[in-house]
Amino acid sequence: MEQTPSMPRLNEPAPEFEAQTTHGPRKLSDYRGSWLILFSHPADFTPVCTTEFLAFAARYGEFKERNCELLGLSIDSNFSHLAWKRAIKEKMGVDIPFPIIADLSMAVANTYGMIHPGASDTSAVRALFVIDPQGILRAMIYYPLTNGRSIDEVLRLLTALQTTDTHGVSTPEGWKPGDKVIVPPPKTMEELEERLAAGYECTDWYFCKKPLEVA
Repeated sequence: MEQTPSMPRLNEPAPEFEAQTTHGPRKLSDYRGSWLILFSHPADFTPVCTTEFLAFAARYGEFKERNCELLGLSIDSNFSHLAWKRAIKEKMGVDIPFPIIADLSMAVANTYGMIHPGASDTSAVRALFVIDPQGILRAMIYYPLTNGRSIDEVLRLLTALQTTDTHGVSTPEGWKPGDKVIVPPPKTMEELEERLAAGYECTDWYFCKKPLEVA
């Protein structure tokens, strides 16, 4: 009986890989010490994918400011990737500054659960993985082949994860820098009483917000 490849899981080490890219060989451990957005697209020379790559390129500096690298992937050859990047530069005047994995064997795509037979047996869906500097998978987002991602949301999620790590807080729906954050729920009666006396904005004992104090 054919085994279905296991999906990567949150808060566990992201699956290791080694692959050829438009910037030469890359492996996951090359990115240790920085955040990584690994994302797949269905195919080169397609309009929705082109809009995503243009948007990622336009915001590349913002990812770099957050100590985050970008790494694309599709089930195309390296020659196809190079030709597509060249076409985008010639026709649209945009350099794609990040590498794209060539994955004709589907080795990386299968390892990361990017192939969904209900969508396509030969194309990766729009999967996106946020991997932290220790190589831990922190978030996953899946989109269908027909609909492009929001780069605003990818940046927002990355910033929220980094804020959680730095300040030990959670972030509410739609959180962005400058908004109040969620104080972790108390675990003891003593912590509960301390919280109620701390001056937080509390709707109930378990639901308190506070401004984020940034040094």
